[in-house]
Amino acid sequence: MNVRIEETTMSRAAGDAANVSTAGETAASTIRLTAAQALVRYLSAQRVVDEDGVSTVPLFGGVFAIFGHGNVAGLGEALYQHRDALPTYRAHNEQAMAHSAIAYAKAHFRRRMMAVTTSIGPGATNLVTAAALAHVNRLPVLFLPGDIFVSRAPDPVLQQVEDFQDGGVSANDTLKPVSRYFDRIVHPAQLLSALPRAIRVLTDAALAGPVTLALPQDVQTMAYDYPRAFFEPRIVRFHAPTPGEEELEAALEALRQASRPVIVAGGGVLYSRGGADALRAFAERHGIAIGETQAGKGALAWDHPLNAGAVGVTGASAANALAHEADCVIAVGTRLQDFTTGSNTLFAQARVVGINANAFDALKHRATTVLGDARATLATLSERLCGWQASPAWTERARALCGAWRETVQSRTHASLEPGALPYDADVIGAVQRSSAHSAQGDIAVCAAGTLPAELHKLWRAGRPGGYHVEYGYSCMGYEIAGGLGAKLARPEREVIVFVGDGSYLMMNSEIATSVMLGAKLIVVVLDNRGYGCINRLQQACGGAPFNNLLDDCLQGPLGAPSIDFAAHARSLGAHAEHAADIGAFEAALVRARAADRTSVIVIDTDPARTTDDGGWWWEVAVPEVSTREAVRNARAAYEARIAERGGHNAGDDGQSG
Repeated sequence: MNVRIEETTMSRAAGDAANVSTAGETAASTIRLTAAQALVRYLSAQRVVDEDGVSTVPLFGGVFAIFGHGNVAGLGEALYQHRDALPTYRAHNEQAMAHSAIAYAKAHFRRRMMAVTTSIGPGATNLVTAAALAHVNRLPVLFLPGDIFVSRAPDPVLQQVEDFQDGGVSANDTLKPVSRYFDRIVHPAQLLSALPRAIRVLTDAALAGPVTLALPQDVQTMAYDYPRAFFEPRIVRFHAPTPGEEELEAALEALRQASRPVIVAGGGVLYSRGGADALRAFAERHGIAIGETQAGKGALAWDHPLNAGAVGVTGASAANALAHEADCVIAVGTRLQDFTTGSNTLFAQARVVGINANAFDALKHRATTVLGDARATLATLSERLCGWQASPAWTERARALCGAWRETVQSRTHASLEPGALPYDADVIGAVQRSSAHSAQGDIAVCAAGTLPAELHKLWRAGRPGGYHVEYGYSCMGYEIAGGLGAKLARPEREVIVFVGDGSYLMMNSEIATSVMLGAKLIVVVLDNRGYGCINRLQQACGGAPFNNLLDDCLQGPLGAPSIDFAAHARSLGAHAEHAADIGAFEAALVRARAADRTSVIVIDTDPARTTDDGGWWWEVAVPEVSTREAVRNARAAYEARIAERGGHNAGDDGQSG
């Protein structure tokens, strides 16, 4: 281990001896550290078994930090001392660096993670959006924002948010609703209980999400005699519940009564070590097709005969047809959000068996619940189902639908464009996948909000777990580039392709500079449709007039809407960048980007109106009950008719499928 941690110098040994605890402890049993030093030392000591199942690696891959007042003196000094064992990464935006940390955990299937530290004011509140994203997506990240003085000697301190009714409130309290565990460290000794609790939450399958330890700036610098044993290297064990006998029996009964089952695979399959293999074995043994959520895509190879593709609002026609006709839906590791369930209309007639480590998610849709890890639960159920299988006719129909959908994907991503026509998302996705044919490690596709996640969910061919990295639980614009950076730090051997619209690019692009600084090469594909094309289409599908979404439909000054040179902007951040005039030029640019030594940005103009019509399902978006506009009144009438049906199939023709 690095000498910075072992403290081998005589001066450090002498310092330890001079700071023996007055409680009768010996120099060998305690060490005097500041709270910040103790925190960093503890994080550095946490280890996990690597993917090879033999060696160990640090639980924390590093700390993203933007220093300011409230964290630079205390935590900053501690991070400097341990910089070799726990790397510190400087970023350009607090929300973005938190997104990168979250993406790092997602790319490691929640088995490794990162911490994030900020100053006490704007830096701390900039974490709130990222914390909500991690909370919704069940992804672990440790937030270490600076805080006000516990002593209140300088009161109010710079950036302090003062509450007129509660003197104990600070900006960090905004993180409470979006943290799975929150603690404010008001004495150095509190770390002895707070840190193990934090690690437990971060590594528990049912609890995983953001943890916040607010660090008052004076407490960070206070010294305390800590037990040396607290900092001994420790292998962290991950926790998931074991399914109970009564739950297993209820699930087995439900499955034995089913003849038309379908599986909905969520992110929990990927986060369960060996979950993808158990899922494939279960499906093959019992003849059941699989539909994948956004978080679960990649759990089964795209060309597997039982992979029915994406399920839900942005789903494939095969998966949605099977889910709608099924008499039993086996929901594995999914939180069953409305894009998966079609606003609770897609498989409303089916009995649901919910397999999940989290009881809150397992209970949804009035499911027969089994609390447990995906791998272990599927293996147990499969063993005890003996010779049970889906109806042979149902399995054969599923295979036919799956095959037909693969042909649909091929045709949509390899279509010829009319001369002069702008490409749309499917054309770009197809070009990227053609360019990845010779990628030995396989690309990682990263995306977040807008239409692109819908198109990728339907059309991206994920060949292995982790090759599809789309944040759609919180659908957060601005995640894309920062998330790509986190994925690249986690998987440096793989090419990371970031798909981002011009709207999201303008919202958060600063981590292009960070990727260049760190040598973490990305390929960023910017699809420029001059505005928020997805919401523009949804607006009109709800009867609204084109308004305030595409740049040409916005309030403008005398100079009109800007003409933005995204390639020039990316070059100013240190990246290679170019604008591709058409798909042919785009494919040539991809070749150069793959060969480049740094982040490359490729910009291509795309059609803001066109989407993939195949697949999709109804999504409930409330339409105004009263309006002076006829188009809105007509949309309201259609909305009320759909509500009355509650289960009618919509193949994406109302524009509300993403």
